[in-house]
Amino acid sequence: MLIGVPKEIKNHEYRVGLTPESAAECVRHGHRVTVQANAGMGIGATDDDYRTAGAAIADTAEEIFASADMIVKVKEPQAGERKMLREGQILYTYLHLAPDPEQAKDLMASGAVCIAYETVTGPGGGLPLLKPMSQVAGRLSVQAGATALETPHGGRGVLLGGVPGVLPARVLIIGGGVVGFNAAQMATGLGARVTILDRNPDVLERLASHFESRAATSFASRMNLEAELAQADLVIGAVLIPGAAAPKLVTREHLSTMKSGAVLVDVAIDQGGCFETSKPTTHEDPTYNVDGVVHYCVANMPGAVARTSTYALNNVTLPHALSIADFGWKEALRANAHLRAGLNVADGRLTHPAVIESVEGPSTTAEDILKMG
Repeated sequence: MLIGVPKEIKNHEYRVGLTPESAAECVRHGHRVTVQANAGMGIGATDDDYRTAGAAIADTAEEIFASADMIVKVKEPQAGERKMLREGQILYTYLHLAPDPEQAKDLMASGAVCIAYETVTGPGGGLPLLKPMSQVAGRLSVQAGATALETPHGGRGVLLGGVPGVLPARVLIIGGGVVGFNAAQMATGLGARVTILDRNPDVLERLASHFESRAATSFASRMNLEAELAQADLVIGAVLIPGAAAPKLVTREHLSTMKSGAVLVDVAIDQGGCFETSKPTTHEDPTYNVDGVVHYCVANMPGAVARTSTYALNNVTLPHALSIADFGWKEALRANAHLRAGLNVADGRLTHPAVIESVEGPSTTAEDILKMG
């Protein structure tokens, strides 16, 4: 199979679909790899590094899309990239289709086979191809929030950990999953006063056991949420419903109860955001203010630490990429129900239940596409 790796073109996106080491693994499996020139520069990988790994270098994305059997990316294809997809071509990347009907429409029209990292499941439950980026985003959310709290950035002028004689900032984390856990690790490590809200008693018990007195846990009732919002300096939205649009838990009305200069960091923005006033921003222009509350809603947060993120991502995406390339996408998906859960679009139809709920269009099941009994 010819595997193509185009350079990412989303604003300030420096990650790359395959590292040189991953490209070498694909070549060892008998496949050809073509990487767009300078695609790896954001992680410190030169074209010569890829050549040494056995990959070829193409000057343009057009060459990649025209020749490759499978496109391996990081972020969802942008409008210009979607126009280059063709029928039967495999696209293996993050998609986040539920809040993006325009992308879903274009992918259906392309006839491409679209496998989304974020809906591939794991043997022990969870979303293993999303997990490393959730870990990165959770940790980055605290760094980004701490910066946004600084006066020059429009924040309250509060140091997250305080100093002797001055209380530290109050940090509210909504959602105790991978993002929330990693955010809490960072925030407690910096000395902030942390509260984590979740609705799952098992999650709350696990968090309470891990953090002990370093973080408080509370059931995510509306009353508890509203009480915590009024006290918070920094709020991190860490809510995820696999494949589906994020629920809007913080409304515009809530903003009026919050402190002036408080900060909202919406890590769920890839899935539409969990704050009613959220809209995607970029690393170039990461924040905006609504009713005196600073919003940080960068849709590709892990791209800011591209090398760490790319290597962490490849650790979990490469085995499935090799399976798809070795056996063909149909056989790979038939043999692996967890990978099959990653199929979002095929044969011009939507195939993932959560995406089907959120996006209008012709739909079917992955099993039907694969003609499984």
